[in-house]
Amino acid sequence: MDKKLKYSVLKMAQMAMLVAISIVTLYVIPVMSWFPAASYLQYDIADVPVLIGTMLFGPGSGLLILSLVSVIQGLTVGSGGGWVGIVMHFCASGALVLISGLIYKKWKTVWSLIIGLVLGSLAMTALMIPLNLTLTVWFYGMTYKAVKDLLLPAFIPFNLVKSGLNSTITAVLFFPLKEILIRLDLLQPQNCAHKK
Repeated sequence: MDKKLKYSVLKMAQMAMLVAISIVTLYVIPVMSWFPAASYLQYDIADVPVLIGTMLFGPGSGLLILSLVSVIQGLTVGSGGGWVGIVMHFCASGALVLISGLIYKKWKTVWSLIIGLVLGSLAMTALMIPLNLTLTVWFYGMTYKAVKDLLLPAFIPFNLVKSGLNSTITAVLFFPLKEILIRLDLLQPQNCAHKK
């Protein structure tokens, strides 16, 4: 098989696997809620496979993986939130995926990965403020004042913790996983080589 075709097929298979892993984590790993005032805010690690796919294959592929995960989660998982949940998940996690993916893709260093994940986490948290003030108010039956009053004690810290934890897990897992895939000839080395 032609090398280019081989890696293209492997990439599609690995992206599909990352989508599946992301969904499976929602069922296998317990979802936690830390904020009594907003118990519906639940932490999960479903964005970790999405972020790993982003760093392996680029921000475009990361957004594709995220879109599939968002739709499947929104339609099948009890806490998925339907189409509103799909939109909110894609927009918020999309900011994290796009910013971290673009920064890592440009420099491909450990520091660019860390900086990208930090900036992406801050962007995700910031974007969730207007999303909550609009979509949560319009479609989840909460008043504007109620949502605004929950921003500082619940929404902002929750999104910082969620994006921060998922980014940390991604940073710990990414380089060892990438090296394993390269050694097994399951990843195109020149597309993911990183500088020291």
